[in-house]
Order: sequence, then structure tokens, then C-alpha cells
Amino acid sequence: MQRVKVGMIGLAAVILLIAIASTILGSLNRDNPPVETAGAAQSNMVADMAVANAAAPSSEPLAELGVAPAPVNAQSPAEPAR
Repeated sequence: MQRVKVGMIGLAAVILLIAIASTILGSLNRDNPPVETAGAAQSNMVADMAVANAAAPSSEPLAELGVAPAPVNAQSPAEPAR
């Protein structure tokens, strides 16, 4: 029973230390604005892209992304074999 008490007190101490460290580090980061990472999506650009895509829906969205091959009738005509 004594081992259980010691274990519970140790666990509570670790949780308390983590909470204190989190509070201290959280208060230090409040003064700094969040940093925009390179390549992150910007909300205004995403909204503009969504409006543009809604205005002209595509029949082959995967082909536009280059994930799937384009349909045969949408490709340029192939040169005949010689």
C-alpha cells in the first residue's frame, strides 16, 4: 500500500511540474504573434481559389492536378505514325 501512495504522489508531482512549465511557457509566447510558415495556405487566397473553382467546375479535376491522365478527347491530336 505504501508503494501505491508513493507512486501516486510521484505521478501527481510530475503532472504538477508539467502544468507549471506549460503555464510559464504559455505566458512567454503570448507576447509574440504567430509566425507564418513558408508555404502555408493563406486564407484569402484559398477563398479566392474556391470561388474561382465554383464558377467553372471541371469535369476532370484529377486530370487538372496531374494525378490521372486526361481523357482521350481532351488531349491534342496525336501525329500519325510514319
